Amino acid sequence: QKGNNLAHHLIQSFAPGETTPEQAHKIGRQLADEVLQGKYPYVLTTHIDKGHVHNHIIFCAVDMVNQRKYVSNRQSYAYIRRTSDRLCKEHGLSVVMPGQDRGKSYAEWDAHRKGTSWKAKLKAAIDAAIPQAKDFDDFLRLLQEQGYEVKRGKYVSFRAPGQERFTRCKTLGEAYTEEAITERIKGLFVERKPKENRKISLRIDLENSIKVQQFAGYEKWAKLHNLKQAARTLNFLTEHEIESYPDLESRVAEITAASTEAAAALKVAERRLAEMAVLIKDVTTCKELHPLLQEYQRAADKKQFRRKHEGTLILYEAAAKALKEQGFQKPPDLYALKTEYKQLAEQKDQLQRQYAEAKRQMQEYGIIKQNVDGILRTTPGKEQVQER
Repeated sequence: QKGNNLAHHLIQSFAPGETTPEQAHKIGRQLADEVLQGKYPYVLTTHIDKGHVHNHIIFCAVDMVNQRKYVSNRQSYAYIRRTSDRLCKEHGLSVVMPGQDRGKSYAEWDAHRKGTSWKAKLKAAIDAAIPQAKDFDDFLRLLQEQGYEVKRGKYVSFRAPGQERFTRCKTLGEAYTEEAITERIKGLFVERKPKENRKISLRIDLENSIKVQQFAGYEKWAKLHNLKQAARTLNFLTEHEIESYPDLESRVAEITAASTEAAAALKVAERRLAEMAVLIKDVTTCKELHPLLQEYQRAADKKQFRRKHEGTLILYEAAAKALKEQGFQKPPDLYALKTEYKQLAEQKDQLQRQYAEAKRQMQEYGIIKQNVDGILRTTPGKEQVQER
């Protein structure tokens, strides 16, 4: 009843030349099925009219199981993005890595690259004014002398001559908030550096790397990188009590089997949830429209009554037919169905966590095994052990 939003529209894009329309369509369907869980009807189309393949997913704003509106917010968007990224990685496709800056339009990005955007000019003006300023008020005076209009409120904003809208300082990055500028004037600001990635990553094949052969600096970095990964790999093996190559192969096989089993169980639960969602919808339709059917049966002029309520009667008849085809002589108990659906949804969430953990371990052990293979020069699949 609340609001007039009838549907939501998602666009899922892929890097140019990286995937086929068929694979993109498959990934789009997996995304819609996982995110919407069979509760929200959707339409999926895959477009090839641009320089890149992309999916459009439009789904109903109303949950057909519980008759509630879909909640669209930052959390739901982040969940959709995480799911899309995971599915793309599973298919060997690239994803956009989130950075510190907010997203930019192409025009803004191109202008920033050329140094011609309002924001690029404002950042340059701020950087030039800070060393000359005594305090924040003096800093604002210096910006005004350069022609900037200043607006002070919850956030400090600037507008250059000819600029249509004000630009808030906080949108320029963490070094350009009012607090950061004040600290920079006092010489106290320390920009946060990203934490060093402590995860184990793949070693670089120095012999077959073109970049190693072309750039001496990269070769030096790659050798140091390989030393770090070798040390982290050895620490991992020690911590997990893996003492030989056969032990590692056995552990990898166990984790792969667990991941496969969890994925199969998850698919069964998702399929059952989708079936139950449709069943609940049909039972709800029959229950709500049954009084109208009774009126139709009692009507003196059935043809006229049907003409007046034909759309609603067709909905009832379609739902009743679907239930009959599934072997139900009368609609099953709606409360029991919803209770079972809720329990199955909780079970599915648990299976999803198990699958995610098994998959994480599989990826981790896969990297470890590849690193060990590289260090020992062991050909995967052959029983070859080298003393260390």
